Amino acid sequence: MPKSLTEMAVEITVAQASHARMSPEEVDQFLSVTFERLRAMKELEEGKPEVKEVVKEGIESLRLDPLKSVQRNKVICLECGRDLRQLSNAHLRSHGLTVKEYRRKWGLPTRFPLAAKTLVAKRKKVAREKGFGERLKKARAKG
Repeated sequence: MPKSLTEMAVEITVAQASHARMSPEEVDQFLSVTFERLRAMKELEEGKPEVKEVVKEGIESLRLDPLKSVQRNKVICLECGRDLRQLSNAHLRSHGLTVKEYRRKWGLPTRFPLAAKTLVAKRKKVAREKGFGERLKKARAKG
């Protein structure tokens, strides 16, 4: 007998929760999103396509794997779905969050850059050219 969508969603959620630390709210959200995706896939198989907003679906998939929100030329805000080069303090304040709270909410590492990969690479290159690392070492050694 084939499994129900609920059973499949629960199995997927349990597997995900066993590999990644998730709060009860995140588990609930993951379960809901997984069930909806399975239901949509079933409807597509049966020839009853569900019309969904592409942007909303894209944000939902990024919310399941927040590390993918930082892309080559943009970073996508997981709160509103807006494409930016960098998630600034001002933008996050519009959602009532600090950078620390945003990272904690979405399970991002503390030192994870909230900027597009090209922007981060450009900044690293400039910092190396100007010798910022060496200057920092000297300043720390002095005092």
